[in-house]
Amino acid sequence: MKISKDTAVTLHYSVTEANGKPLASRETTDYLHGGYGNTLPKIEEALEGQETGFRVTLELQPEDAFGRREEALARTISKKDFPPGVKVGGQLRGMTEDGREQFFTVMKIKGDQVLLDANHPWADKALKFTLQVGGVRAATAEEIAHGHVHGGHGHHH
Repeated sequence: MKISKDTAVTLHYSVTEANGKPLASRETTDYLHGGYGNTLPKIEEALEGQETGFRVTLELQPEDAFGRREEALARTISKKDFPPGVKVGGQLRGMTEDGREQFFTVMKIKGDQVLLDANHPWADKALKFTLQVGGVRAATAEEIAHGHVHGGHGHHH
């Protein structure tokens, strides 16, 4: 089966910075192909029409990967407003200035201040993706309706 709109794709991948520094290696993900926002558009474009076993290496600039870093997405909060037990590298759910839900990564805890950042950790980086298609199947009607692939153990919203 060829990758096309409304196919569920199993993708094995590794990601490095342009200089070769590894960021993710030998990872696997499943995504719904066809413009659902489940993977980067340049990855979908490269995989369109391909089959199981296809391999490709893509070099993406920040604009085609995780975008440019936005300083407005970083903020400092008081440690007294910070939930106990969350450490550097942990994530917190918060709200943006316009009321949308946003996830923040705890970047630093210094004294009574906590630095949070909602930028993707790979923002501003040129990235090299090494991809291999591990499988392609027709997506289920439920997956298409939900806009993403469901796992083998059922799905709960």
